[in-house]
Amino acid sequence: MSQGELKKLVIKAYKDEKFKDEVADGEFTTLVNPEKYMVAYKPEYTEEQGQGTSGWQPKFAKIAPQEIDLDLLFDSSGVIDGEADYDDGIIDKIEAFKRIVFEYDGDKHKPNYLMVKWGALLFKGTLVDLSIEYRLFASDGTPIRANAKLKLKGTIDDDLRVARENNQSPDLTHYRKVKSGDTLPLMCHHIYGDSKYYLEVARVNRIMQFRKLRAGQEIFFPPLQKFA
Repeated sequence: MSQGELKKLVIKAYKDEKFKDEVADGEFTTLVNPEKYMVAYKPEYTEEQGQGTSGWQPKFAKIAPQEIDLDLLFDSSGVIDGEADYDDGIIDKIEAFKRIVFEYDGDKHKPNYLMVKWGALLFKGTLVDLSIEYRLFASDGTPIRANAKLKLKGTIDDDLRVARENNQSPDLTHYRKVKSGDTLPLMCHHIYGDSKYYLEVARVNRIMQFRKLRAGQEIFFPPLQKFA
């Protein structure tokens, strides 16, 4: 790419979470690049109070998927690109855009997966929210300028997610909610492959009555090396 060459922000739609199966006519190129975009990172914490304690201490649980906010401009006044269209305005452009980012896939029972590319930005996710503000109109009321605000939540294909998180590893921290019929030795067996750690788990969670777990109660299971 030559220095100073203008690259436009592009949104491409895919049918699958691996971003291999492209949607026909599923590419949108912005008229004007956004002035900014915001990417949010949200660590999540548990807030449940441990048994036998007078207060609660937040414990890190996981990093939630990233979110990105974008503002995109639609215009048919001719001010920006010199191509005025006062008859149809931006209606067709908005509808085509909605088919890409918002259209429901009846076979998959979910909206399309979206890839946003622009310069150093490469974001993969699905639509969380879309709002369109119409800001300029022809004399007959036809909208000729609008601002679309969209929020996407990041996604990651299952193979890569498992490789990153490896949530079955006994060497990682785990949080589990008690289900009806669960016992602490049984839960330890599922996580560590051995039930013998149940007394240590009860101790770190300050559980006095480990034989009577409450359904919905969240329990912290430390990495296995903590018990070594």
